[in-house]
Amino acid sequence: MANSYRRFEILLPLTFNDGQPVPNELVGRTLYDLRAKFGAVSSETQIIQGTWSQLGQVYRDDLLRVFVDVGDTPTNREYFVAFKEDLKQRFRQIDVWITSYPIEVI
Repeated sequence: MANSYRRFEILLPLTFNDGQPVPNELVGRTLYDLRAKFGAVSSETQIIQGTWSQLGQVYRDDLLRVFVDVGDTPTNREYFVAFKEDLKQRFRQIDVWITSYPIEVI
């Protein structure tokens, strides 16, 4: 394993921007993709609520937090940059929020 680790957190929408519910299969596919790539994935069952606006339109989101701890490498970062674009298409979103930060595994 790498000596330095990074956590990538993804806020997955539970509704499309038009308010229609996201099918459970899309969330399941996303969790599967991450587990297949990195060997593990975690998610929280609580709903995170957020609001944001773009071009004068206000959006309200119900979100699921998904996170993966991986080696802190340029390759892994590049994967999540590309995965974000896939998720924007998959979930029909203007944007998908992915954050990352260094972690220490003890």
